[in-house]
Amino acid sequence: IYHTVLFEPLFNTLILLYNLVPGKDFGIAVILVTLIVRFAFAPLSAKAVVAQRKLTALQPKAKEIQEKFKEEKEKQAKELMELYKREGVNPLAGILPILIQIPFLIGLYQVFWKGLGIEQLEFLYPFVQNPGIIDPSFFGLVNLGESSLVLAALAAIFQFIQGKQMANNRVKDENQKQSKLGDQKGFAATFQKQALYFFPILTLVIVSQLPSAVGLYWATTTVFSIGQQWYIKRRNPET
Repeated sequence: IYHTVLFEPLFNTLILLYNLVPGKDFGIAVILVTLIVRFAFAPLSAKAVVAQRKLTALQPKAKEIQEKFKEEKEKQAKELMELYKREGVNPLAGILPILIQIPFLIGLYQVFWKGLGIEQLEFLYPFVQNPGIIDPSFFGLVNLGESSLVLAALAAIFQFIQGKQMANNRVKDENQKQSKLGDQKGFAATFQKQALYFFPILTLVIVSQLPSAVGLYWATTTVFSIGQQWYIKRRNPET
């Protein structure tokens, strides 16, 4: 089911774009199919981001309730749900859209990882022209079927930029919570600072070991996320 519902449609879209792109540049096809999927899920992603920021803004009040009713778990849960209902926030709103997207993102990842082999062409739909041998080059400079330290480094850099962007978006919320979270704020700040460098390094290590088509996908989707975060913040400055 996964192969039929996710892998094959994404793979056929990739090959269709590869056939249509002038010069049959596989790298441009990778970028285009990544953007198509990200734009398709943009509304869900935007809702998740806004919902998560609203939840973050409510953390001081939620913390007060947790402290007040820490010995009465049922009362605590009821009060928290009342808080979310009163503020018009669904605590699951920031999670469900992400969960829905995960299978598609994994499908894209596998397409770029496995989709370069000739044996994969047997999964083409009848209306998609078989290109024969796929030229996995990107502007004639990078072989996307092989690992590339350059693309892995670009993916890591964009990951760092996204992390800085998210950290900056949390500054206001952290300042508001400072007097209420005490030592927990220090722990959270330390973790966030470490994560800011840890995840880009992890990205560099992982992507540098995989076909660089994955690195190009990773860089493209991260740039898209950076732009989306900026757009959402501009449209919803109060969140």
